Amino acid sequence: MASFGLKVIRLALSGVARFSPDAAGRAAFRLFATTPGRRPRTAKEKELFARSEGWMRQAERVPLAFAGGRAIAHRFAARPCQSFSGRVLVVHGWGSRAAYLSALTEALVAAGHEVVALDLPGHGAARGRTLTLPMAVRAIDAAWQRFGGFDYFCGHSFGGASLACAASGLVPSVPAHRPRRLVTIGSPSEMTWLFKDLGRFLKLGPKAQVALENHVERIAGAPLSAFDAANGAGRLKSPMLVLHAEDDKEVPALHARRYAASGPNVTLEWANGFGHRRIVSAEPVIDRIVQFLAEDAARIAA
Repeated sequence: MASFGLKVIRLALSGVARFSPDAAGRAAFRLFATTPGRRPRTAKEKELFARSEGWMRQAERVPLAFAGGRAIAHRFAARPCQSFSGRVLVVHGWGSRAAYLSALTEALVAAGHEVVALDLPGHGAARGRTLTLPMAVRAIDAAWQRFGGFDYFCGHSFGGASLACAASGLVPSVPAHRPRRLVTIGSPSEMTWLFKDLGRFLKLGPKAQVALENHVERIAGAPLSAFDAANGAGRLKSPMLVLHAEDDKEVPALHARRYAASGPNVTLEWANGFGHRRIVSAEPVIDRIVQFLAEDAARIAA
């Protein structure tokens, strides 16, 4: 059952759409692009963030400025006593933060990697209350420029899709940045689905839905269909590991299958039972990511 607040929003958008579908579409987009509050939503999240505080304090915090926003990079240096395994960029999902991926970043550092974990605009330590896919890709570009590139990309949910789009050069005016390997975890494969789903959630009428999609395209500078991360992944040639749970209730498993069907460079592995959020701290998932990156390091050393 829809909450009272959602019912009010739907009613308001319906009223606006009767007079101006364009205004309703713009309002729907503003709702979509406004980032959620940063306080932990559950007791489990609160506990996770409390456990991650000590680890996050070990990172060098680097502000990143780019056209339209600011992000924060948390850089964890590679351990000097180990052989260097490569630099990894890690990006969180919508409504999350770098600290949510602490179990993953700790494991990567323990495996010999230098790790940079982003707080995207409006998330974690980064200022703002707005985030869009082009903004996320520009933040990734800013991190690439600041740290001299990355050997590997690893992202959860929205972060994984953003990294796939960045690697494929799908955002106009932002150059493609191609890592040697890419990992996505519970990530959507294209943006058209996202905005169709938003329209259904908000119960937008046909005209307001068209106005929403047109507004998105004006902001992005390209048709929605151009932001197809799965199609881009197939053209990358670089090995890509797609980890997804078939019981994911936020990003349907069909997105993982779309990635897998895009090209022979993409490997799909199911992490069933971990859903959309627990997957990022699941030990078997983290172990597989570390192994996947280690395979490349061993190939280079051979």
